[in-house]
Amino acid sequence: MPTILRQDGFRFFFYSREGNEPPHIHVVGHDGEMKVWLNTLTVAKVFNLSPSHQKLVMEIVSQNRDLLIKKWGEFHG
Repeated sequence: MPTILRQDGFRFFFYSREGNEPPHIHVVGHDGEMKVWLNTLTVAKVFNLSPSHQKLVMEIVSQNRDLLIKKWGEFHG
């Protein structure tokens, strides 16, 4: 599971066997996790993250969306 980005106490990564799903990123940190669809910038799931941390994650994903989609394509071909 390659790590693409680390920022503000979060690790942004994807799993190697998820190539048949639309591009998305998994995020862990601050005792919680999220999964975000990159094409629509919507939350697929969230567990144990405060609303302020969810907002921060979405800001980071939005700011790095092009990089995250590029890395998804490079890895999942």
